[in-house]
Parts: sequence; structure tokens; C-alpha cells
Amino acid sequence: MRIIDLVAAGETAVQQAAAIIHNTMPEGWPTFDEAVAEVNESVTHERISRVAVDDSGVLGWIGAQEHYANHVWELHPLAVRRDVQRQGIGRTLVLDLEDRIRERGIHTVFLGSDELRGETTLAGVDLYPDPLAKLQAIRNPGGHPYEFYQKLGYVIVGVVPDANGFGKPDIYMAKRIASPP
Repeated sequence: MRIIDLVAAGETAVQQAAAIIHNTMPEGWPTFDEAVAEVNESVTHERISRVAVDDSGVLGWIGAQEHYANHVWELHPLAVRRDVQRQGIGRTLVLDLEDRIRERGIHTVFLGSDELRGETTLAGVDLYPDPLAKLQAIRNPGGHPYEFYQKLGYVIVGVVPDANGFGKPDIYMAKRIASPP
């Protein structure tokens, strides 16, 4: 397996990356055409778009874009083909992305991890009036990916209640990737 820029991987890789996000996250990209548009949007000078590939094609895709000029980039999205999940591909993609972002002099990466499937104790409940108390007590009985990111050093920094509809929050996470001055 190797990690390369998506643009260098060619049009077939774009199609394969789109299939991965469409198949693994249909809530975000319900049609293949929407997934292709998302992937094509990521291939610009202002963004980072990387794929894990082997002889079978694209195994996973990760992207990032600047969010706060010269300080913070957003990891968006990360997707790994279902048949090769839990084999270290996602971890390798995240670490590679952090290196690419760090090379640009950026010190923080953040991400939003949507809770759309009822996997955590934040799902299906009214997080108001005290979302931080509920966030502090978060549990993960359904295998939500926030724990994957925690293993890579990301911490939960907030929540947007009802971001994707009532009872479907977005869990915000961040990681400092460079030492403070």
C-alpha cells in the first residue's frame, strides 16, 4: 500500500474514491454523482486530497482544507473501503495527512464527526439546555468513529446539537500537530 495525491492517481481513482464515500457514508452522499462532485471539489491547489492505493485500486481517501488561515485545517472526509477497514489504512491516511498539513506550517487539525446512525449516547436526545454536560458523559455503544480519532490523539472539543436534524449532532474534535512556540 502507498499513499499518493489523488490528482496523481488519475480519473479511475476519483471514481473509486467516490464509490467509497457513497458506499460507506450514504447519508452524506446519497447518489454516486454527488460523491463524484465531492471528490472532484477536493482536487484543487488550496486543498489536500490523498488516497491509499494498492494493486486492487483505491483503498481509502482523505481530504483537508484550510479553515482558519495559517492556523487550522479541517480533515474532511476520511473513508476506507468496507472490505479493508480495521487494517490500519485509515490511521495511515490520517498520519500522512497530518504530515502534509504540518509541512504547510499549520499547527491544528480539526474535524466534525457526524452522529447520524444512533451510535453514541448523544443520538436521539435533546442536548439542550446543557450540551457540554451530555458531551462530557458521551458513551459509544454503537462503534462511532470518534474513538478511532481519539486513539490518534484527537480530543473532543465541542458538539453542534441537531446539526443534521433533531438528535443528530456533529461531534467536533481537534489535535495540535505542531509544538507551541
